[in-house]
Amino acid sequence: MTSSTRAAMEPSDPVPGEGDAPGPTDGTEAKPSELVGRSPGRLAWIRFKRDKVGILCAFTVLGFILVAVAAPLISKVYGKDPYQLYGQDRGLLNSYGIPLKPNGGIDGDFWFGIEPKLGRDVFTLLIYGIRTSLLIALAVTMIAVVIGVLIGLVQGYLGGRTDYFLGRFSDLMLSFPQQLFFIAFTPVIVALFVSPTEEEPTYVRVVALILVQLILGWMTIGRLIRAQVLSLREREFIEAARLSGASGWRIIRKELLPNIWSTVLVQATLLLPVNVTAEAGLSYLGVGVHSPTPDWGLLFQSGATYYDSDLTFMFFPGIAMVVFVVAFNLLGDSVRDALDPKTVR
Repeated sequence: MTSSTRAAMEPSDPVPGEGDAPGPTDGTEAKPSELVGRSPGRLAWIRFKRDKVGILCAFTVLGFILVAVAAPLISKVYGKDPYQLYGQDRGLLNSYGIPLKPNGGIDGDFWFGIEPKLGRDVFTLLIYGIRTSLLIALAVTMIAVVIGVLIGLVQGYLGGRTDYFLGRFSDLMLSFPQQLFFIAFTPVIVALFVSPTEEEPTYVRVVALILVQLILGWMTIGRLIRAQVLSLREREFIEAARLSGASGWRIIRKELLPNIWSTVLVQATLLLPVNVTAEAGLSYLGVGVHSPTPDWGLLFQSGATYYDSDLTFMFFPGIAMVVFVVAFNLLGDSVRDALDPKTVR
């Protein structure tokens, strides 16, 4: 080997100032930048923010909720309440109970007109009706989700006879016609609390509506949770938790629940508008909330009576119901797409 070749292969002394990476002067070593991952919730939020329809529907639903919560404040600022008979007191109705002014009596004092026959303000009736229907539907949805999740977890995790008997009970309850069941059993539940000869308080009717919808309201989400738990309990991380000595309650709480929350959230958003329309339908059929309590269904019931002579009375409650149900269903679809990692946005 020649001297020139040997010199080329030998490492040369570094020249000061060349190739030296800038470093800290205090003697500490520079740490490489840490990679920060994104949680599934963060990824879902990023996907949801890209969905313009979902954002619009979320603001629409939030607007309805704010109106329901702030109904007393809005009524106070507006200067009217849903129980005062303005049409009768001010002579705004004709002998047939129809508003004298055109378009259902809409003017600067009554933004949505006045109610035929009684003469109550339609705007305050609507915002308080939204409040009543939303409170009942929200209570039904929350309790039904809790019951459905608990029963689905028990069925899916324990399996065996527990799963069999609970499954057959769910099948039995699902075999009942829902609307017919509601109509038939609501008076029965009311009779359990109040004698037919006594005056019926409003809260009794509200409790009856919540109970009768709960009886048939938890099965759907319970079956979905059961199917998901049956799939999850055979996964490796569940087997590892069992081998580590974790109790069944700890496995359910720490391993199963975090993996089914997306299904629970989606089903809750889809179940709420169903319960709103069910409650309004029961009031429309006469087995729900009774007058003078403001309710969405009662507005439709009164509007159907005076449809030919006062079309505008049903217009605003109908538009509000359509907007709410469509917005909430589209919001549920957007939430489901955001939580699904396979969705291409």
